[in-house]
Amino acid sequence: MRTSWGTLQYTEIKEFPAIWFLNCPANVKSLLIWQLLRYGGERQTTSRARGRRRAEEWQAWPIRRRLEAAPLPRVPRSRSPRDLFSSQPWPGSEGAPTMDGLRASAGLLRRGRLRRRRQPQPHSGSVLALPLRPRKIRRQLRRSVASRMAALRAQTLPSEDSEDSRVESTVDDPGDPLAGGAATIPDAARREPYGHLGPAELLEASPASRSLQTPRALVEAQTPPARLVEAQTPPARLVEAPALPARLVPAPAPPARLVEVPAAPARVVETSALLCPAQHLAAAPPSVAPATLSGPQVDSTGGELAWDSPLQRVLAELNRIPSSRRRAARLFEWLISPMPPDHFYRRLWEREAVLVRRQDHAYYQGLFSTADLDSMLRHEEVQFGQHLDAARYVNGRRETLNPPGRALPAAAWALYQAGCSLRLLCPQAFSTTVWQFLAVLQEQFGSMAGSNVYLTPPNSQGFAPHYDDIEAFVLQLEGRKLWRVYRPRVPTEELALTSSPNFSQDDLGEPVLQTVLEPGDLLYFPRGFIHQAECQDGVHSLHLTLSTYQRNTWGDFLEAVLPLAVQAAMEENVEFRRGLPRDFMDYMGAQHSDSKDPRRTAFMEKVRVLVARLGHFAPVDAVADQRAKDFIHDSLPPVLTDRERALSVYGLPIRWEAGEPVNVGAQLTTETEVHMLQDGIARLVGEGGHLFLYYTVENSRVYHLEEPKCLEIYPQQADAMELLLRSYPEFVRVGDLPCDTVEDQLSLATMLYDKGLLLTKMPLT
Repeated sequence: MRTSWGTLQYTEIKEFPAIWFLNCPANVKSLLIWQLLRYGGERQTTSRARGRRRAEEWQAWPIRRRLEAAPLPRVPRSRSPRDLFSSQPWPGSEGAPTMDGLRASAGLLRRGRLRRRRQPQPHSGSVLALPLRPRKIRRQLRRSVASRMAALRAQTLPSEDSEDSRVESTVDDPGDPLAGGAATIPDAARREPYGHLGPAELLEASPASRSLQTPRALVEAQTPPARLVEAQTPPARLVEAPALPARLVPAPAPPARLVEVPAAPARVVETSALLCPAQHLAAAPPSVAPATLSGPQVDSTGGELAWDSPLQRVLAELNRIPSSRRRAARLFEWLISPMPPDHFYRRLWEREAVLVRRQDHAYYQGLFSTADLDSMLRHEEVQFGQHLDAARYVNGRRETLNPPGRALPAAAWALYQAGCSLRLLCPQAFSTTVWQFLAVLQEQFGSMAGSNVYLTPPNSQGFAPHYDDIEAFVLQLEGRKLWRVYRPRVPTEELALTSSPNFSQDDLGEPVLQTVLEPGDLLYFPRGFIHQAECQDGVHSLHLTLSTYQRNTWGDFLEAVLPLAVQAAMEENVEFRRGLPRDFMDYMGAQHSDSKDPRRTAFMEKVRVLVARLGHFAPVDAVADQRAKDFIHDSLPPVLTDRERALSVYGLPIRWEAGEPVNVGAQLTTETEVHMLQDGIARLVGEGGHLFLYYTVENSRVYHLEEPKCLEIYPQQADAMELLLRSYPEFVRVGDLPCDTVEDQLSLATMLYDKGLLLTKMPLT
């Protein structure tokens, strides 16, 4: 019998007797060995290769295909995400999700593992509801969208290198802590284990350098009380280095700056910030319409600001930058100047305390002042406890003295005279300038940015030592204040998830940083760094604390992913449904923790294998979309540049004149070129088999005063919506949107334009 060797299969080869193989001709042996290795290798790598193919296919599919799953449940701030999966009903909610109710949400886990094959019909608990286009059409759409995107990028549009928005990096060596590489931080300043205190980083800008610096951004955060502990700061040494802070081009080369590095360990600084809770701001005024960065140049009290102040210069500069993302980067660069942002994020963010001395008392002029606070007390509905706290720290104890009702000037200033510090919660609800800074900077962090303002009378301290759960930036606005900052005492306090109770002075060790802040100075310290501050020498202090990154950790992300991954794994993989060993209680549990029973080793290995497999079922993209949706809801309404206002619906010349509306009827056409108003103001999310576009333009300046705002996007418009979101800041012709009909193109563009989410290349008439 003759055999077709070229078609011989691996299973057939295995069954051939060894004696037959030995008697084969040499060429046949070679072919058999090649076939054996080929099919054997494929068998061993099929699972891994299939996983790679699935991941590549998942990344390539259109967003409408990926978003067909049910939404993840919204996690209220008052409940832990793990409570979502308990069987108890939610308080005050009839349709609250339980484990059974999450079955539909868990179904979206399949989307990350699907092959290119026809999907089964929906069954009980299925979340696949969107109608799908034929596969051939989908592939053509993907190719057409990709070609359009490539063509748009090739056009001559404002780029990162344009003179009005380009930022130069002046770091010679990525490993050098400072630009120029002439001064380096000792090894002790790098991340060290607990018990070895590295020095905080201090920067001092020379007056000549400051005169040439272009202003940058302030990050605002909401801050809880600040407190102090006495400690001696070892002498610092000054190292002269050529300072080349990042700047907009063109700009003259700045002179050298002094880099102050403490010779011995130092610690971190002040104010902790709590992001404004909704109940604290129920009475604060909401936002009415988007502000303009250039706007009328007035402070919170209505007085004009000097155009030669660093603050006004950076506002004017931001107004000329077309991209909102580059505006956010520029503002943050100004905030921490003269330190390069890349050095800050790479070496100091979440690691060390940073002190920037500028010796420029006008650096923050116009941001906020005691006159602004007095004006708010007189003209706004400021309530004790909701918007204003009065507290003092005397004899090692903190006292909060909030009378009920409105904070009238007489009551507030009487408490101040009695030695109480006044803390204004969420000043962005009352101050347009503070709101503008926070609205720009929230895009830099990708997380909610908040702020608190602290006014402390001379020779007093308002708050006990404590740490907070936010990244804090302290901006000294008026007067002087002594700060003491301490490293986390134990590893569990590092990058703390919650704020601490008040500490006594006996609970603290030596400060890692002790310094007096003066107007224009900046202090940064991470979550978990204990801090306290006090006024001395008969001088009051006013500072603003910017806070961000509250509960924005890997752990918070996985806390939402893992329960859904387990649910999906149990539905799709039989290994997760197999029963436990009948006798597992004989060798597992705390009483058997020291047992050497081999069954215990096998049990633990099985657990590790199953946990490792959970990654294949994790709905990572779906959870990311839900966190993005939460960020959209947390965000402040956007602040517009003159260009954005003129080219959007806010700049239309429609008005009432001579008894009737005039200039009505401006419409978009297929030739109109559009792009999103700003980057990051909208997010496309799949929920319950539908697509929704959540946006920020109608948010309130008061935290969560309004419900999330969204528009429903029809399936035939999903690819066009994705193109608009990805192409910013490049323009796209309405007629080039990948929709089935012209009516779908125009209806989508018109809906977005009318909501203030799109701007046009030329003003509509």
